[in-house]
Amino acid sequence: MAVEPPNDSYYRATAREFPHLPSLADTHRADVCVVGGGFTGLAAALRAAELGYSVILLEADSIGFGASGRNGGQLIPGLRWDSRDLAAAFGAERAYDLFQLAVSARARVYDRIEKHSIACDLKHGHLNVAYKPSHFDDMRREVAHLEEAMDYHSASIITPENLPDMLGSASYHGGVYDRAGGHFHPLNYALGLALAAKRCGVTLFQGSRVTKLVNGADGVNVSTDRGSVEAKYVLLGSDGGMDGFDPAIARFTMPIMNYNVATIPLDVERATALIPSDAAVSDSRFVLNYFRLSADHRLIFGGGERYTPTPPDDIAAFVRRHIVSVFPDLQDTPIAYQWGGAVNVTTNRLPQFGRKGNVFYAHGYSGHGALLATLGGELMAEAMAGTAERFDLFASLPHRPFPGGKLMRHPLYVAGMLWFALRDRL
Repeated sequence: MAVEPPNDSYYRATAREFPHLPSLADTHRADVCVVGGGFTGLAAALRAAELGYSVILLEADSIGFGASGRNGGQLIPGLRWDSRDLAAAFGAERAYDLFQLAVSARARVYDRIEKHSIACDLKHGHLNVAYKPSHFDDMRREVAHLEEAMDYHSASIITPENLPDMLGSASYHGGVYDRAGGHFHPLNYALGLALAAKRCGVTLFQGSRVTKLVNGADGVNVSTDRGSVEAKYVLLGSDGGMDGFDPAIARFTMPIMNYNVATIPLDVERATALIPSDAAVSDSRFVLNYFRLSADHRLIFGGGERYTPTPPDDIAAFVRRHIVSVFPDLQDTPIAYQWGGAVNVTTNRLPQFGRKGNVFYAHGYSGHGALLATLGGELMAEAMAGTAERFDLFASLPHRPFPGGKLMRHPLYVAGMLWFALRDRL
């Protein structure tokens, strides 16, 4: 079992004010019970309330406690697969539909931010940089396919000669700039969604870990240690938290531990020299680095992964070596915050949507959850209300559980991931 990593995060330190929420006690009834207080669950609850349903949301810890409040804050349009792989696997027409649905997540997130006046330090632009020259050649082919086959024109090639105008690092060989991408303060976005849901009539409970689901013919009973909810529908948005009440669904995802730091505030000139474009940046390695500038000119940097259940003894030291590989001049820059969290992935790195009776679920965003999770939550609510075409498109994706059963699936997964990580060094 994974040890919960430290969460001395920049996001918690700069979180907006949020009212105290009670824990669930006694028996309650609602049209819809949403499990999970991250992006997926909050978006599902808000959308269901907008559609006229009475909604109760249960969060095991606090709103945004998990990946939604700890991630790198990078808004990357699309799926983990590139568009050519989608076309090769699913054919041109279905690949186009999948891609268009995935990139529609951007509009949903930005619309929520604007409609509900969510102050979350939103900035525009995402830059994916090539770790090797061969990766840049592949990026050229991908951008051409995006334009020709996907009718997507937001991505532009940045040649190695022009890369210094976008990024102050000599470690990369060109890249792709997507002006539809961006970055934000993820915890403040989650808290903003929660406040919007509350205003729309959703009843929110924190400290209410679900222990049991009973899916019956007339509805679903959702139990916690101190109470229960009788609902017609249940929408599961807990991603990595389903082992305790639905291990059959949980077998389809596996956590990867990621670690992040934030430096002290840098002077404006120095911060601008690091990332002149002020874009979110990620690189093309299998075990990627990802980084960006905060609203107050800190470098927020995520680097390296661990497949063991325990966090490193010193997160700052663990991540600093990755920072220095990109920005050697930051060797001695103090780190003010350090934190970690789990990214849940599927075997094929595509999100898994599905339904079991009156229980809907969406999870396994595989590193693209900052945009896709809002889409997943809203599509669950819309499918529950009878508009299921978009939900069903994602639900049609093929998925397999991780091999090895409960005891062996994690060791087998670790062995495979270490092999792919080794390829970065070859």
